[in-house]
Amino acid sequence: MTTKDDTAGGFSRQERAAIKDRAVELRADVKRAATADKVAAEEADVLAKIAAMPDGDREMAERLHAILADVAPELTAKLYYGQPGYARGGKVVVFFRSGQTDKQRYSTVGVSPQAALDESSGFWPTSYALTGPTADAWEQISALVRRAGAQEQR
Repeated sequence: MTTKDDTAGGFSRQERAAIKDRAVELRADVKRAATADKVAAEEADVLAKIAAMPDGDREMAERLHAILADVAPELTAKLYYGQPGYARGGKVVVFFRSGQTDKQRYSTVGVSPQAALDESSGFWPTSYALTGPTADAWEQISALVRRAGAQEQR
C-alpha cells in the first residue's frame, strides 16, 4: 500500500531516515579527518619551528618535545606566540620560549593557568629558565609536565 510518504520513485520514511543518518555519519567523518589533519599540521608547524631554532635552543626544544610525547601524550603540539606549545582542548598548557630567538638571556619552559598546578602556599613558579639543563633538571621538567598533562581543565 502506497502512502503519501511512499510515492512512486520516492523514498520511504525509513529510507529518508537512513539517508539522514548516513549524512550525519559522513559529516562526522569529515570533521574527524579535518581534526586529524589540523593536529598533524600543527605538529608539523611546531617541529619546523624547533628545527629553525639556533643551536642550543633547538636541542632543548627537541628534548622537551620528546618528554611531552613520552609523559603527556594527551597534549597536542601547536604554536603559541610563535614558539612551541602543548595544548589540551586547544588551550596551551606547557610551552617553550627560545631565548636566542627572543633575544633574551635564557630560554624558558613554562606552564599556563590551564596546567592547574596551584600550590597550597599561594605562590608557585609558572616558568623556568633553561641554561644547559642537567639530567636532574630534565627529570624535574618531566615531573612538571606529567603533573600539568594529568590535570583536568578548570
